[in-house]
Amino acid sequence: MTKWIFEPGHSAAEFVVRHMMVSNMRGLFKNVHGSIDFDPDNPADAAGVEATINAAGVWTGDDERDARLRGADFLNVEKYPDMRFSSAEVRCVGGADFKVAGDLTLRGVTRPVMLAAHYLGRWQCPYWEGGEDLGPVSRIGFVATTAINRHDFGVNWNAPMDRGGRVVGDELAITLDVEAIAESDMLRIAAVLLEK
Repeated sequence: MTKWIFEPGHSAAEFVVRHMMVSNMRGLFKNVHGSIDFDPDNPADAAGVEATINAAGVWTGDDERDARLRGADFLNVEKYPDMRFSSAEVRCVGGADFKVAGDLTLRGVTRPVMLAAHYLGRWQCPYWEGGEDLGPVSRIGFVATTAINRHDFGVNWNAPMDRGGRVVGDELAITLDVEAIAESDMLRIAAVLLEK
């Protein structure tokens, strides 16, 4: 089974939550690390996924809101700097589609979640470092989605609106985009860079 290492610069986690009862607010985390045990030639044998997201990296396009999201009412990044996902079971449910059951830890609370994942493919690609192509490397891509209730993880802040309703919705839709490089290629590149 090949181990694939997330490339943080090309991997991201996005969340969407209802705002003021009438619109969707989107946020993004770019500092996503992890690994996938996966054989592209035998996708039904997929074995596992581990992912870590730096919570302080939340970005919504509004500095004041981002600071609020980092605070104790929401992500509480001083006390809980990382969010983690660890798979317990990976099931192939179609040629390129998977159900990934696992545990999500957010704000120190761990709950089971189910990801719907879609394999986007494998390709031989360049790998640029310091203006030099150290490739080719094998890359794979996945997109995975799930939804969680934020209250299940202790994210309870809200405020009532004058005519009813709440400022922040309860459910978050989450999308994880992953580009990963074969661990063997990453080790080869690391060895080349050490020689320089």
